[in-house]
Amino acid sequence: MGSIQDKPNHQEVDNPIMSRSHFNFLNVIGRGGFGRVWKVELKKGKKVYAMKEMLKLRVVSKRSVSSVMNERRLLSMIKHPFMVNMQYAFQDRDNLYLAMDLMTGGDLRYHLGRNKRFNEEQTRFFVACIITGLEYLHINGIIHRDIKPENLVFDHKGYLRITDFGISKVITPENYRDTSGTPGYMAPEVMCRQNHGIAADYFAVGVIAYEFMTGRRPYLGRNRKEIKEQILAKQVQLKKSDVPAGWSMEAADFINKLLQRKSQNRLGNNGPSEVKNHAWLRDFQWKKLLEKSLEAPYVPPKEDNFDSRVCSDFKDEIDPSLAQESIQGLFVGYQFDSNMHNSKEDEVTLQIKNYAKGNKRLSS
Repeated sequence: MGSIQDKPNHQEVDNPIMSRSHFNFLNVIGRGGFGRVWKVELKKGKKVYAMKEMLKLRVVSKRSVSSVMNERRLLSMIKHPFMVNMQYAFQDRDNLYLAMDLMTGGDLRYHLGRNKRFNEEQTRFFVACIITGLEYLHINGIIHRDIKPENLVFDHKGYLRITDFGISKVITPENYRDTSGTPGYMAPEVMCRQNHGIAADYFAVGVIAYEFMTGRRPYLGRNRKEIKEQILAKQVQLKKSDVPAGWSMEAADFINKLLQRKSQNRLGNNGPSEVKNHAWLRDFQWKKLLEKSLEAPYVPPKEDNFDSRVCSDFKDEIDPSLAQESIQGLFVGYQFDSNMHNSKEDEVTLQIKNYAKGNKRLSS
């Protein structure tokens, strides 16, 4: 596994490398927070990608400029077979465009909705995919902070990849003010505005595995306040009587250890190897997984792995006081071309490199 530290430095190209005209926009395959997601074809070479089209006025109205810029910066520094990797980024007057690997299998939420639950073999495989992606991020000092079924997508072989890095962060000692995430998957220390690290991502993995086993999340509520109250009131713990037929007690122990409310007691707090060495995963064929030579226990259908209802038009309001001309300076530097791997020594890059220099666990 390569590390971010090993990647060469290049100069940022100030002028746009790509534009909308370089692509054929084929059909809408989803909807993000700021616009549609398209299946597109690069006219030269005919390669197909997923393209996020984000309306700048909507990004600004939702106060999400830092989030979309942060995602582009982080994506320029990471590349891994268990991530949805960025290939191009560019903009025009109205929109930001982010061309990513096309994952034809759809997201895990869609398939969980169709299947209601997954069995233990499928869950172990899914968890192994997520852990492999998180290992790369965590070794390089990055917390994802929004691991959930919507942000885990299938490739055509049935392997899961991690996507959506809008609220991901380079690890810093003081980050208690950063409370972004999704209630239900958010770790207690994040929800309670405490400093947090990689253990926050492993809590979310525990929630997902619990959901697969039982068909529901461990802490339920109509909003963040109610979920927080549930977490503070009781430590969820799977008992033998809770374990469905066909599931092992090792699986329940794995989930229980990920769902520990105190991060210092949580499996993964001491690093990804701690998670991989748990009895439930210890004999997993990690090398074959990384090579993608294992046969996945669940392979999505070849077509229509998304809910067409989510592709409808947006109806939210955009701040009428905003003018296109006044917001253009907020998105300077959005360009990226993976073929040239342009990334300047910005703050995020330097933070990652500084973390890598002091982290003796970095892979070569």
